Amino acid sequence: MTPEYLDQFFPKAQQQLYVQHLLGRVGLTRRRADCFVRLWAYLQLKQTDTPEVLQQLKPIDIWVDCTCREAAALFYAESERGSERSAGMMLDKLMALGLIQKQFDGNTIAIAIPQPPELHQAKAKPAEVFVDQFDPRCDAIPIANLLASRYNWMNNSNTAVPYRITELLRQWAEGYNRGMRVLRRSDNLNPVGFCLLYPTTRDSEIHFFGPPTKGLHLSGIATDDPFTLAKPGDDTCRAVFIRSWNIAPEYENQSLLLLQDTQTTLQTMQQDFPNLCDLHTLIIHRHYEPLATALGFQKTGLDSQAAIYWMYLALDRFLAIDMEGLPHVALNLS
Repeated sequence: MTPEYLDQFFPKAQQQLYVQHLLGRVGLTRRRADCFVRLWAYLQLKQTDTPEVLQQLKPIDIWVDCTCREAAALFYAESERGSERSAGMMLDKLMALGLIQKQFDGNTIAIAIPQPPELHQAKAKPAEVFVDQFDPRCDAIPIANLLASRYNWMNNSNTAVPYRITELLRQWAEGYNRGMRVLRRSDNLNPVGFCLLYPTTRDSEIHFFGPPTKGLHLSGIATDDPFTLAKPGDDTCRAVFIRSWNIAPEYENQSLLLLQDTQTTLQTMQQDFPNLCDLHTLIIHRHYEPLATALGFQKTGLDSQAAIYWMYLALDRFLAIDMEGLPHVALNLS
């Protein structure tokens, strides 16, 4: 079996069905999903002596050899041929996303593919949830793990510094915890969503107009935090950095609860910072872009094609939104 024969044994129409099911995963662009599905099908076919048309993709629980040359032929079959180095980087990205397992002994790359939960696991009915104050004693570690899973695709790692995030969350809670809110399960009280509204000092505002990577302190990409947390009573504080707004995939249809609570929380924060007027947020994955756009956030900065970018909305405009009147497709993130 060689890469050029893949489409004969696993037609493009079937490939796209798998791609569509996978696209909800954070960090997984259509391009990456397409590469993953083609790699998966190829490795499954490669295990058989006499390949037959595939009816279904199955987990690959043994190590199957795959060279970067083979990967390049799979990934760039219909475009200008990418380099083997580019194919190797794509394999690293797929591993960081948790889609493949990869080992290298110095000579040969071997790949295994576990069962993607988006495709095969029956979804249990989500528990009831409610919005609550962030508790640094009980919530820091679960929320750190939720956020780490959102940042893995940028770090080429599947252990994206949850310890660091835990420390930052507890540090920020000591400084000002009113803007830290969680979506919490009613049955076991575990947090399944998180909102971090971070009031900034006046001298930090310039960074909202600079490179978006300046705002990635929570992800571990940036080592120094350019945004200083304002203290209650600071009447020079005008901006809130929505530093995190994330919900676990199985609870994303409950986004309305967290949005309404975000409005209420911001109104409460105005008592501490009477001159608040600006909301800034960072889009690190286009999964959340439709919701941000429906709310009225606009991109700022010159590079409209960047993978990570700033968005802005006036606080008064946000507080005036009828959240229940938003399009269902925007509220249902999953």
